[in-house]
Amino acid sequence: MRLDQRLIADMIRPGTRVLDIGSGDGALLDYLFRTRGCDARGIEIDMGEVTRSVAHGLPVMHGDADHDLAHYPDEAFDYVVLQRTLQAVERPREVLRQMLRIGRHAIVSFPNFGHWQLRLKLLTTGRMPMTTVWHTPWYQTPNIHPCTILDFLMLCREEGYVVEQWMAVDEVGERAPWRRSIRLANLFGEQALFLLRRRGH
Repeated sequence: MRLDQRLIADMIRPGTRVLDIGSGDGALLDYLFRTRGCDARGIEIDMGEVTRSVAHGLPVMHGDADHDLAHYPDEAFDYVVLQRTLQAVERPREVLRQMLRIGRHAIVSFPNFGHWQLRLKLLTTGRMPMTTVWHTPWYQTPNIHPCTILDFLMLCREEGYVVEQWMAVDEVGERAPWRRSIRLANLFGEQALFLLRRRGH
C-alpha cells in the first residue's frame, strides 16, 4: 500500500463499516478486510479497476463521488474515505457534505498545492508546476480543484467540521517532524490527511 493508505488504515477502528471512494486497485479495502475485520466496500470510477477488484473478491461498485453518494442512507458507515480524489471531483464541498451525512467520520487525503516546490516552480518559471505528485500537464490533468492545507482547513471551519486528527507527510518518507504546525505543514507537506466529523456527533 502507499504511505497515505497505511496512515488512513491506522485511523480506522477494527470491525467498523467503511466506504472507500475512489478505491482504485482495492489495496486499502483488502487490508481493512483481512487485518482489521472491517465491513469495507468501495466505489471506483475506472471500470478496469472495478473489474480487477471484483475478480479479487472485493465488494467494489462502479460509480463516482459527485453523483452516487446521494443514494446512500444517513450514517450508513462509520468511516467514509476519499483518498487523493478531492482535487479531482467537480464539487468538493458537496462531496464532503455527503461523506459526513452517510458516515460518522470522513477521512480525506489530498496532495498539498501549497508545497514549497510548487510555489517556487510557479514563481521562477511562470508555468504550472510539475512534480512527482503533480505530474500531469495542465491540459490533461484530472485535478480541477487543487487546494492547500490552509484552504482545506478554512473549508472545514466554514462547514463546521471538527478535525479530530490531521497530518502532513512526504511522498516517500514518514510523517514529518513539523506536523504540529499547520503553517509549516502547508509549506513542507507534500500530501495531507484529515479525520473529520460533524460538530455534535
